[in-house]
Amino acid sequence: MELNSIQPAAGAKHAKRRVGRGIGSGLGKTAGRGHKGQKSRAGGYHKVGFEGGQMPLQRRLPKRGFKSHQLKFNGEITLGALNKLDVAEVDLLTLKQLGLVGQLVKTVKVIKSGELSKAIKLNGINATAGAKAAIEAAGGTVA
Repeated sequence: MELNSIQPAAGAKHAKRRVGRGIGSGLGKTAGRGHKGQKSRAGGYHKVGFEGGQMPLQRRLPKRGFKSHQLKFNGEITLGALNKLDVAEVDLLTLKQLGLVGQLVKTVKVIKSGELSKAIKLNGINATAGAKAAIEAAGGTVA
């Protein structure tokens, strides 16, 4: 192989489309833009979602739902995740250090998903009724 014989792979390069360069090119006169209208003119375009002055779809549809800004301060952890921990006592600081809940979280709740096979003591962490029963059945406590 020589430096002067290196070529791109076949089909990797293609000629740039030159529009408005005469009838023989196949893209002369209107240059593939059709006849008249906003889209045919230089600089004539509109923002995404614009419908020519008609009320756009995202404004015609009703607003629905609500997302609380408090959600970022609430976290949840499963029984399965607790089972994998190598600690006997679990509190909010422990969960943050292990990366199981976000740093902004202020309250954590244990949900009943997965199995718990060892006794774990929860300090300052809430639990659902099912999760609390499972923790106490495994010999742990919820404080």
